[in-house]
Amino acid sequence: MNEFEWRRQMQGLRQPLAPQRDLWDSINAALGDAEQPLTLSLPDRQSTRPRRWLIAASLAASALLAVGISWYLRPQHAAVTPAIASVQPANTSAIPATWKPADPRFAGAAIELDAARMELQQAIQQAPNSPALQRLLDRTEHQQTQLRQLAHEAG
Repeated sequence: MNEFEWRRQMQGLRQPLAPQRDLWDSINAALGDAEQPLTLSLPDRQSTRPRRWLIAASLAASALLAVGISWYLRPQHAAVTPAIASVQPANTSAIPATWKPADPRFAGAAIELDAARMELQQAIQQAPNSPALQRLLDRTEHQQTQLRQLAHEAG
């Protein structure tokens, strides 16, 4: 078949086509059957067993997924605490208030942490009974300690 024959057949499809039989008779017959009352029957027990198994399997998979996500997103506080204790020096008063590392990679972080510590100390002077400010100050001092430890290990 060449392209010319193919195009002629395609143009022939544009013509309206009359059905070979009258469709309204079959539609009326189908509607007449629908007027009879419907009777509901229970499904076979064999057909419900695979559905029950499928539902149970999907619930188990969902529960396993939820446990996996919660395990992945769990807090790591217990594992971090011993490492933090080993990094903190025994006497924090021996560390000078301002510290300028020689390594420029640590210098910017040291300046930022020192400024944050000073701002928190001023805020604590205004609200001395604030546990949130005290926690922030402790966290900032801890980060300074970690930074000093990293600078010491880097040489």
